[in-house]
Amino acid sequence: MASEAKSASGSSSRELASESVLQRLGPGLITGAADDDPSGIATYSQVGAQFGLGMLWTMFFSFPLMSGIQEICARLGRITGEGLAAAMNKRLPKPLVIFLVSLLSAANIFNIGADVAAMGAATQLLAGGHLAFYSAAFGTISLLLQIFVPYRKYVKYLKWLTLSLFAYFATVFVVHIPWLDVLRATFVPSFPWQSAYWTALVAVLGTTISPYLFFWQASQETEELRRHKSEAPLNRTPWQALRQFRRIATDTRIGMAFSNLVAFAIILTTAVTLHEAGGANKISSAAEAASALRPVAGNFAFALFAIGIIGTGLLGIPVLAGSAGYAVSEVFHWRASLGRKARDAPQFYAVISIATLIGVGLNFVGLDAITALYWSAVFNGLAAAPLLLVVMKLANDPKTVKQFRLPGYLRVLGWLATALMICASVFFLYGWLRAGH
Repeated sequence: MASEAKSASGSSSRELASESVLQRLGPGLITGAADDDPSGIATYSQVGAQFGLGMLWTMFFSFPLMSGIQEICARLGRITGEGLAAAMNKRLPKPLVIFLVSLLSAANIFNIGADVAAMGAATQLLAGGHLAFYSAAFGTISLLLQIFVPYRKYVKYLKWLTLSLFAYFATVFVVHIPWLDVLRATFVPSFPWQSAYWTALVAVLGTTISPYLFFWQASQETEELRRHKSEAPLNRTPWQALRQFRRIATDTRIGMAFSNLVAFAIILTTAVTLHEAGGANKISSAAEAASALRPVAGNFAFALFAIGIIGTGLLGIPVLAGSAGYAVSEVFHWRASLGRKARDAPQFYAVISIATLIGVGLNFVGLDAITALYWSAVFNGLAAAPLLLVVMKLANDPKTVKQFRLPGYLRVLGWLATALMICASVFFLYGWLRAGH
């Protein structure tokens, strides 16, 4: 048995060496790119327009925390062969799991509503036409792709959609950048004692370290297991651990670095254009940011920004709806897999459909994109801190992860991220209650 494990381990190491970096990218890359959905773009645009270069440092300092948490979630999925909600179900009281999953689902639905509205508005800016029609069309297209396109093909489409985020790198090169000031703002944090600044800081952290990403990445690791018949959960095939943990680390770090660089580019672009032009109070959505860029940065920058909104929305909506589908289905022990056809996992696809349709429907009942974005932030703020506590508990629980407890660097990053989000959530809720909501 030992020689068999050793042989398998050596084979895994050779396979790892023969894989290109691109072949190792998957759940981490898609998860990171999905973090820059239209609602995230709106947040980063608001921050850049209001505070200029003052919050560029958040992307540099949040990267290791975001990367650490997502790596922990990916490890949980690969070790157990289950999604995050399924692991929670085995170790936590059922009412608590239902409460946390309900918060996640509510946040995701409002986020979907904000995203389809932003995509519709961006398309309207580019081509004219009716906002409601575009919003409904994008929601419908996203839903049909999830239901009818096989997962093996669908995940490839999601990877290609990450290229839409390069639009935000391109905008950096068509505007004037004071690079010395940018370097200083990136590596030297600033903390002006303004309540608006601290509220914006909480919003940035909540957008960067979002609960739906935890569930999605863990579930995508289980999907990868189903795709590769030669692999199994690490609690049954420990000799595959070295190869898989290396792949997860590479995939996740590249994905999160890509995500933060895109957010950095958005903050930078809006800081050197809209903030300098006095647009601090004019930006309340991603589409408004694109529109405001036109007079100060030209039609090319405007078009790139708007096209990026559409591409990231097509990437973000499936992740938002899918993470809700996985979480709810795992709570009630329903079959949950994008690799299955709808007739084989009817409840799973029903949750995805309901989440998407309600999100789209919010735009037809008088709830605008800004209100939807606000409520998604409220629910994310409520869910982030307790979910991180749960994730860290599971990741160090021998009954859950067997011998694969977290290495020291992930324990440090995980608990730092948890402490930070607890403080951010408390501050957010204090401000929210004080404002009289």
